[in-house]
Amino acid sequence: MKATIGIVTGSDPFAGRPRLRDPQPAQVAEAYAYCRDVTRTHAKSFYFCAQTLPPRKRPAIYGIYALCRQVDDLVDTNRQAPLDEVRLAIDAWSRALRAVYEGDAFPSHPVLIAWRDFLAQFPVKREHPLELMQGCLMDARADGLVRFETFDELYAYAYRVASLVGLMTSEVFGYRDASALQYAVALGIAFQLTNILRDVGEDARRNRIYLPLEDLHRFGCPESVILQERLTPEVIALLKFQIRRARDFYREAERGIPLLSRDSRFTVFLSSRLYGGILRDIERHGYDVFSRRAHVTLSGKVLALPRLWWQARQQFNT
Repeated sequence: MKATIGIVTGSDPFAGRPRLRDPQPAQVAEAYAYCRDVTRTHAKSFYFCAQTLPPRKRPAIYGIYALCRQVDDLVDTNRQAPLDEVRLAIDAWSRALRAVYEGDAFPSHPVLIAWRDFLAQFPVKREHPLELMQGCLMDARADGLVRFETFDELYAYAYRVASLVGLMTSEVFGYRDASALQYAVALGIAFQLTNILRDVGEDARRNRIYLPLEDLHRFGCPESVILQERLTPEVIALLKFQIRRARDFYREAERGIPLLSRDSRFTVFLSSRLYGGILRDIERHGYDVFSRRAHVTLSGKVLALPRLWWQARQQFNT
């Protein structure tokens, strides 16, 4: 396996340190610190919202995100590597995670040390991270080309790379009824649609179009218009349609917040509203998704906290 997928990116999660029967407290603390730093560096909104969780729930949330990031980076940072090597790296992580679930070995990678520790308290189903790993491979193509013919195809992709994150974190948040999980799925779809809208220009420069081709055709937008980053009236109409679709999923997802444990409701509500703010930022800047990356500033997040806390208290008895 080439250096492009070496231990830096984590192709062999058991490499580097001796395997031990049980993790030592210092190693567990170090592992959680690593996961926290990964989350704080790469998912600022996610990290910001996680600070509203009880301290006992935060480490597991960081561990879940860090695993997702690790696997996503194996695909995104190794685009020059042969696809077979990327698949082998993902398979190595899949085997390592299975070993963690089965208690067969003590891994050396901090992400898996964290998972070994928090699974005793938060029973994340093993099929969810394993399926997410396979979902990330949907982005791994030698030519970089990504297209989805229909929204159903895009939904299946979004489920695997985003809704599964919602299902995993739901086990940490806690819920009083399993029907809460369908709303976690909806929130994952909303988040992924928001990501796609935010990254239209960046993706176009990599020969990627995540917006369904059936929608491009409906609004009279040839692929070339997206790839050439032209903000035409047709593109604006397409973006308006996709924003409405994303907001429909946000509204559906928030119906499930009362089903969550009380100490997690505000976190999920805050995540929904702050991430949904990216859509408002796109609108405020005339739907220009090509020359700028929509975002919500840290000051905007902080200023929104009191209002959103009051809304959550009124709506969900947080």
